[in-house]
Amino acid sequence: MTDAHPLVLAAPSGTGKTTIARRLVAENDDFVFSISATTRAPRDGEQDGVDYHFVDRQRFEGMIGDDEFAEWADVHGQLYGTPTANLEAASARGDVVVLDIDVQGAAQIQAAIPDVTLVFVLPPDGETMLERLTERGTESRDEVVRRLRSALEELARVYEFDHVVVNDDLDAAVAEVRELAAREREGRSPFSEAQRIDALRKDLAAALRDRMAVDESPDTRVR
Repeated sequence: MTDAHPLVLAAPSGTGKTTIARRLVAENDDFVFSISATTRAPRDGEQDGVDYHFVDRQRFEGMIGDDEFAEWADVHGQLYGTPTANLEAASARGDVVVLDIDVQGAAQIQAAIPDVTLVFVLPPDGETMLERLTERGTESRDEVVRRLRSALEELARVYEFDHVVVNDDLDAAVAEVRELAAREREGRSPFSEAQRIDALRKDLAAALRDRMAVDESPDTRVR
């Protein structure tokens, strides 16, 4: 399909993978961000063609039919996809294309492109992840519960990735991902993070139980 050598950053919501991707591109001329297409509405401050290509479902489904995506997925009821043109353009320039996508998309890219670097980004702990997820203030309580459930499912697939990077310190995380992309050293093995991954899944499960208990309380009111 393409001779590109993409760098895939995947993670549950609230880990900061998009921030890492943006920093890599801003600080390194040979990294370019792959702008995904999506059917979801723009959030405050987001710009079409900069953050995402915002399209309606009919247009997105037409792009699927025309085989315009290297990968696409249905995430929380909205469609997201990576246009193949992004990878081809980066390959022609000799750039490293950075894909900020979900676990489903990462698996599709891995199947389609042999020479891909898969990096799973972890938060330092469940509490930090929950804080990052809810501080947006744009998700409903039901949406937060749904994302927590998805995070638990996605963490179960972390061992399919080449490398794991813990986003505890942003500068350090960006530097580590940059080094992994350059293949200057061996990346951190996911198995070396097994204890952290298990603890994170327990934290998320506890947070999910707490959220659902609050939602089921007769005294709960949605603001």
